[in-house]
Amino acid sequence: MEILWVLIALVLLGFVLLPFLRRRRGAIGLVSPDHPDAADPANYGFVREEELDIRMPGPDQDLLDVLDVVQRTQDYRAAQQLLAGTETEGEQRWQRVQAFAGAASLELQRRPGGVGESPGGQWLRVWRAEAPKDAGGAAVHAEFLVQQAWRTASPGTDDFRIIMEEAKAACGEAALLSPGDPIPYIVELSVARGLGYSQKDFEQLWLKILDRAPAHMGAHLAALHYWCEKWHGSRDLAYSFAEAAAARAPKGSLLAAMPLFAVFEHLPEVTLVSSFWQSEVVTKAVHGALHAVHSARPDDPMLAHVRHMLVLFLVRGERWSEAMSQLVHIDGHVGALPWTLSADPAAEFAVYRALAVAGYEANGGSPASLPH
Repeated sequence: MEILWVLIALVLLGFVLLPFLRRRRGAIGLVSPDHPDAADPANYGFVREEELDIRMPGPDQDLLDVLDVVQRTQDYRAAQQLLAGTETEGEQRWQRVQAFAGAASLELQRRPGGVGESPGGQWLRVWRAEAPKDAGGAAVHAEFLVQQAWRTASPGTDDFRIIMEEAKAACGEAALLSPGDPIPYIVELSVARGLGYSQKDFEQLWLKILDRAPAHMGAHLAALHYWCEKWHGSRDLAYSFAEAAAARAPKGSLLAAMPLFAVFEHLPEVTLVSSFWQSEVVTKAVHGALHAVHSARPDDPMLAHVRHMLVLFLVRGERWSEAMSQLVHIDGHVGALPWTLSADPAAEFAVYRALAVAGYEANGGSPASLPH
């Protein structure tokens, strides 16, 4: 996958160096910033690249407010209260657990501690020490360990396995504290991938999640990684898993978009010809995701994830108007696939956004004609 992004970056290098685009019906060209035909994403109300939020896929003001309080005061109680008031089986709780764990992990990375200095993320350690029976804190701690393993060690090494085994134990403890909560088992999906669970053991873990939250989109995305060719499955197994999820998706569920994520996980290393992006498998997956987006609740926490993925495929498929329709809903936040695979998610997103604007205007579009 890293090679794929390098190739895309090389292909789009001209747009990175000269991000101001002109519009000419049916074609996209590069012009100077002061050219009267220069396309500017700001004309559409899009935020500046340096202001893009890389922490989350979409807005969650309550989470942002609590993160600010926790990181400023190093007091965990606001996070504890927010999770306690968040629906156990919902997508939002899973996203918030990930966000708190990620914040603690990044704090520790930036401030590992030393003589006379406490390490970053100390508030999570205090949370676990002062409230050992709190299910929310236990789930965040388990996810923190998973993120630490992927962030600080390489799969297959002793260090990686030691952290993952600790994370597995933490998942078990979190599950005991909240028997009906799917999140400890969703966290364990990443442990299963890292430790290489057998397919039989993985399926047993998956059944525990289906018993608790059968339509959980975040869980399905986490499970999809296991079934991918680059981990413990194959292209066919991953496609079968995604298509089965889409087939049994309840009305209004974003699970209908799962095949698009399976296609993304198996993109060929070289996709420099546009015909790939208009191929039958891609077109079918994109249409399924678009249908899911149109049918979903506007407040579905996973909606932004699907929109972000659609932007990549719609831009590469030169479906400019449809790409712009997705961008107006998600602009401002880039903490989602595919951008988070880049070392600079905001820059990666900004390139695709600029291409969408250029293509839209090259075919007669304008800020006035774009529906919001």
